Amino acid sequence: MQPLTESDIRSSLINASAGDGARMTLPGLHEVLWEQRDYLGWRDPKSPQRAYIVQWRDGRPVGMMLRAAENRMRPGMNAMCSLCQTHRPAGQVSLFSAPRAGEAGREGNTVGTYICADLACSLTIRVPPPALDMQPDPAEIVERRIATLQTRLEAFTDNVLAS
Repeated sequence: MQPLTESDIRSSLINASAGDGARMTLPGLHEVLWEQRDYLGWRDPKSPQRAYIVQWRDGRPVGMMLRAAENRMRPGMNAMCSLCQTHRPAGQVSLFSAPRAGEAGREGNTVGTYICADLACSLTIRVPPPALDMQPDPAEIVERRIATLQTRLEAFTDNVLAS
């Protein structure tokens, strides 16, 4: 992923006002390992239900404001992240909703999906599986996971942009 600046991030939101962008709490950008990311995702430490995802699309940053559901899944259950398709304990996956862009969002329409609660899918998919004789090269599997993550994130973003 190309590095993002504070200005890139604040002006990238497709489903929030300029005021929302100005008020958002940013992560420590100097700490981000950009080459290990497909998108930048974080939860707002001042408002833990609020989260953000910013990705590069068509040469420009596109950001979305999300809201995590307050209710958690029952302990002991497993869930799967819709973006990275990783099975995790239920407490590590949250239902996130995003207001649609434009008039639809102003009318209260949202899109939701289950995502890793820490929004660290980019890091999760880069952990290679153990090498077994019967499966492809672990690096090949990681490359497929990256492509799948990018495709699913683009589809979710398309749903947010749809009116």
